[in-house]
Amino acid sequence: MELISVNVGRPRPNPWKQQAATGIDKQPVAGPVSVTAPGPKGDGAVGLAGDRVYDVKHHGGRDQAVYAYAREDLDGWEAELGRTLPNGVFGENLTTLGLDVNGALIGERWRVGSDVVLEVSCPRVPCGTFQGWLQRDGWIKQFTLAAIPGAYLRVIEPGQIRAGDGVEIRHRPDHDVTVALAFRALTREPGLLPRLLAADALPEEDMEHVRRRIGS
Repeated sequence: MELISVNVGRPRPNPWKQQAATGIDKQPVAGPVSVTAPGPKGDGAVGLAGDRVYDVKHHGGRDQAVYAYAREDLDGWEAELGRTLPNGVFGENLTTLGLDVNGALIGERWRVGSDVVLEVSCPRVPCGTFQGWLQRDGWIKQFTLAAIPGAYLRVIEPGQIRAGDGVEIRHRPDHDVTVALAFRALTREPGLLPRLLAADALPEEDMEHVRRRIGS
């Protein structure tokens, strides 16, 4: 299991939302990248040096510090969409190989390289910027139906990472709530929401949504 690409965003105009810019255009970085834990959502800060988000209400902060997507899943989308999808095109910071990102458990911890530890926090939910960036009508629905969203991660131990670093699963919590299951529950299958209560590493705003929906 390894990182095959570390990707940092460069700002570009965002005609798909009422905001000036977007950081979805992630480009591979050749050298080491510093990883630190940002504060709460609201100021655009994320985990990788040189990167940021611009929709500060919905993105960024400690629970969405780093976004990972598997190269194997990008390859599957290439076949389905009939187009080349380079590393970083989904807005992911980490493009992985050999790692079951969507099968990861909420609260699972990965050591990346020699010193960085990341914790799986929640799935990515698609938005209008993502659909506009890929220039594909109906993309939000298509991505949601596939239920292979990739994972947001918290920074537990900071350090530096680079392409080629190994990824090791250091901890798996004692529940069965995967990234894919959490995504399905939060989007199209609300009947699964009660199962998310077992995943105490889920972001508090998501947990509040679960409690409100199930009346807990």
